[in-house]
Amino acid sequence: MLAKRIGGRARVHVADVEREFGGLDLLFNNAGVGYNNRFEESNHEEWRATIDASLYGVLNCTQRAIPMMRGREGAMISSVSSVDGRYGIAGWSVYNATKFAVVGFHDALRKELGEDGIRVSLIEPGATYTNWGYNVPDEQMQQRRDSVQALHAEDIASALVYGFAQPGHVNLQELLVMPTRQVSP
Repeated sequence: MLAKRIGGRARVHVADVEREFGGLDLLFNNAGVGYNNRFEESNHEEWRATIDASLYGVLNCTQRAIPMMRGREGAMISSVSSVDGRYGIAGWSVYNATKFAVVGFHDALRKELGEDGIRVSLIEPGATYTNWGYNVPDEQMQQRRDSVQALHAEDIASALVYGFAQPGHVNLQELLVMPTRQVSP
């Protein structure tokens, strides 16, 4: 179903990573849902959707990946948080809370896994062209992104590849990636 939504270039393959590849070298957590509302006007369904995608998705995938990464030189867990995980923004309080949580989780996880040689990296993008931003008219999101020449998916992918390509003893712990013209969150 997801591949169908993504389009013709997406492929789905069921794989037993441990059996087929002997383990996992890279986990890239990249998910987020956000609803724009004043907190007092938000609802539990929006909270749950935001927390499930933006936090529980990271926790669940990471916990499953760790055992498959032990003993693999240069193994890395990398997750996308957001500049909104550093700065609170009115109307995005629950989303901000999940992204702040992802930042704190990675800080602690880095300390837990460092001795195992597993790198833990966080990418915090600013404005990016995506279909993200529930409860905000598409035109308004597009205008904001255009005004700062927002990042593209390829820019975030380049940051991931750069971090992963470093030698196994080098861990780019946090990469704050912003459009040059974006001067505030």
